[in-house]
Amino acid sequence: MFSISTLTDVVRIPPKLFGESLKKAAITILREKYESMINPDLGYVIMILDTKVDGMGKIVSGDGGTYHKVEFNALTFYPKLQEVVRGEIVEITDFGAFVRIGATDALLHLSQVMDDYLKSDVKSGLILANQSGRTLRIGSTIRARITAVSLGKTAAMKIGITCRQPFLGADEWIAEEIKKAKAPAQAEKVKASAQTEKAKATVQAEKAKATVQAEKPKKTVEAK
Repeated sequence: MFSISTLTDVVRIPPKLFGESLKKAAITILREKYESMINPDLGYVIMILDTKVDGMGKIVSGDGGTYHKVEFNALTFYPKLQEVVRGEIVEITDFGAFVRIGATDALLHLSQVMDDYLKSDVKSGLILANQSGRTLRIGSTIRARITAVSLGKTAAMKIGITCRQPFLGADEWIAEEIKKAKAPAQAEKVKASAQTEKAKATVQAEKAKATVQAEKPKKTVEAK
């Protein structure tokens, strides 16, 4: 999920940036340090949004730079277990596909695509299901659920996703499932409507019959 985190730090403004405004210089340093970094607590740091810089800095003997306390906002992306995400397939491999979700890629293993025999054609950039005929290809957009998140010692983020649940997978698959799910409900609605109309017709017929019977005695009296 995406979030905005507020962080604090101390930045060193080097002499080469003394010509810039203090805020602009601080943002430049923060972007070099944080953007594209993976942090165990924050996840993937995408962008530094804004910063407040303490105008009163400190200097260190023998160091030409100045040190300033900063408070800044960062746009981050940290995938959560069981989170449902949307993504685009960017690579097909022998063992599955890599899907771009947010600021990073997740692995969709062949075993997690669907309950079918699957063939991966790396050269054509295609995954084909033998029985259903469904396909995934580079550029396909899918809906998936996150099943694994790992931050390694090398600060690499590994994410596993699955499509083997209802209403997950390629957009066209989901559209088919929604249509099938609506069909029984629509049939029940039509049936209920027909029963209602039949009941109304029965009531109208009973009213008409009662009216006719009520009119018969009057005609008899008038005849006498």
